[in-house]
Amino acid sequence: MQTGKAEWTVNDTNTAASMASGQLPVFATPALVALMEQAACNALAGTLDEGVSTVGAFISVEHLSATPLGMRVWAEATLTAQEGRSYDFTIEAFDEAGLIGRATHKRVAVKSARFLEKAEAKKNA
Repeated sequence: MQTGKAEWTVNDTNTAASMASGQLPVFATPALVALMEQAACNALAGTLDEGVSTVGAFISVEHLSATPLGMRVWAEATLTAQEGRSYDFTIEAFDEAGLIGRATHKRVAVKSARFLEKAEAKKNA
């Protein structure tokens, strides 16, 4: 079973107030999502072919508890299924006081160059 972890400290750049997802100086839900995605990416580190990356395709998140400035937060992702190019994860996030969030997340493997070409082509559409 592949696992990955990501860890941050809550600071002025990842609060609800600074990310425009609320007015309070606590760890923002969008930052929680990014932390969880980073943990999932870390679970796949070193397993993908050269020129291949993964992109987030789905996430369902519960943000269960607020975390104040200065506290450490971390996410632990576990790969639960892999079918073709699709990778499914369960993820839990914590601060120094306990569980703050959980999620299910899907990532899809893509050929990086082709993916970026398709994204850039949207500019000319």
